[in-house]
Amino acid sequence: MTEKVQDNKTLIDEMFTAGVHYGYSRSRRHPSMKKAVYGVKNNMEIIDLEKTIISLAEAEEFITSLAKEGKKLLMVGSKNQARSIIEEKAESIGASFVNNRWIGGTLTNFEEIKKRLLRLQELTDKKEKGELGMYTKKERVMIDREIGGLEKKFGGLLSMINVLPSAIFVIDPKAENIAVSEARATGLPVIAVANSDCDIADIDHPIAANDSSRASIQFFTEHIVEAYKRGLGSKK
Repeated sequence: MTEKVQDNKTLIDEMFTAGVHYGYSRSRRHPSMKKAVYGVKNNMEIIDLEKTIISLAEAEEFITSLAKEGKKLLMVGSKNQARSIIEEKAESIGASFVNNRWIGGTLTNFEEIKKRLLRLQELTDKKEKGELGMYTKKERVMIDREIGGLEKKFGGLLSMINVLPSAIFVIDPKAENIAVSEARATGLPVIAVANSDCDIADIDHPIAANDSSRASIQFFTEHIVEAYKRGLGSKK
């Protein structure tokens, strides 16, 4: 058995364990996902993991090249199963992230979003430096509420003040359709983990896989992050 075949077998075993192969019922399948489906079992479509491996390798290669060039990634996943994973993994590589509701205009009207980011940065800096003592107790409570609201909406985007992302990684492009649309409008390549109900026609690097299982989301997010780290490690 060659090393590549052995590696693929190991990957497939890991994917099966993570439930990566589970699609939805045939009635929910988007036409663009037809070639990614291996078959049907108990009325549930099974994703062809051999093709998923190829797609993942292509996405990893792209992500590694991105990091080598010093470019940044924006990671998006607002599903409950994805939120903590996206935040943790994005922070590990200094990537921007959205793990709550996507705010319209995040990419297409960034100058307005940037104003909110600068406001969050300003208030946070003042609080950390102890400069809020001049305000009344009521005013400090209001400022804390404002910080909390801004942090929830925009906290993961603070790094975009200085450097805009060059690509976007998405968990479930159907759920994150606005983010995908804005990425397309602004020319950002899209890498997406997409289940059988997703339209992948306009996704640059689609990875056919279960996008609702926490284990599956963890698996692919870790692979993307490790690919980025490899690029950083070989960066000139």
